[in-house]
Amino acid sequence: MPICENCGGKWSWKQTVKKSFTLDTGMECPHCGKKQYQTVKSKKRSAPLLFIVTLPLLLNLLFDIPGVVLLSLFPVIFVVLMSTYSFLMELSDKEEFMF
Repeated sequence: MPICENCGGKWSWKQTVKKSFTLDTGMECPHCGKKQYQTVKSKKRSAPLLFIVTLPLLLNLLFDIPGVVLLSLFPVIFVVLMSTYSFLMELSDKEEFMF
């Protein structure tokens, strides 16, 4: 779970997921209220998870998978990704850019 670099407060899973769905790059710490940003290292570690979303489509190209099975894989993958993403996130009090 992410830990605030400013106050050292540990974020809960629910807080992490909730803050991840904002469009702002900075996430406000629920403990001290200071802006926190995801580190570049953390972004690079979580980037491969995004490709897992396309896995059912790739499997459909290789194998003839029925549509019902294919569509049922998306919610399962979403739950798995959301449960692991918060454990990979690290925070910094400074915004870092990948490029």
